[in-house]
Amino acid sequence: MQTNSSGAETVVTDESRQFTTFHVEDLFFGIDVLKVQEVMRHQGMTRVPLAPPVIKGLINLRGQIVTAIDMRCRLGLPPRDLGSQLMNIVVRYGDEAISLLVDEIGDVLEVGADKFERRPDNLDPRIRDLIPGVYKLSSRLLLVLDAERTVDLLTAGRAA
Repeated sequence: MQTNSSGAETVVTDESRQFTTFHVEDLFFGIDVLKVQEVMRHQGMTRVPLAPPVIKGLINLRGQIVTAIDMRCRLGLPPRDLGSQLMNIVVRYGDEAISLLVDEIGDVLEVGADKFERRPDNLDPRIRDLIPGVYKLSSRLLLVLDAERTVDLLTAGRAA
């Protein structure tokens, strides 16, 4: 195990994977870096009338309209404190870009396949389908977030 300059743990094996990490409340998540388009600070957004509560609004990202999903709402967590700044992780979903609104951005973390385990049986049922597995790090668990399943709620209404 190695530690990079920011203090993040790095495990390098032949089958290691890289994740963009972030926090939502006290949970530590990672999304495959190949799914992430960019990470940015809070952006002004336009509310969408009659949208489900999980849709926080729309962001204008250099001329591209991006739907913003409130990850606290998506994960069934309480709303964030008023005045707290959101961070955006923009992920690719087919031809679209979708922003995941999170509490805090972490580092890019490389972890070895030997640290991977299937999701725990006691995982909250509200997020069970979003987490295919976890990586055991020395001080905490990295919950792997399935980006496609996380944003699937957007396409469910379009198919109807």
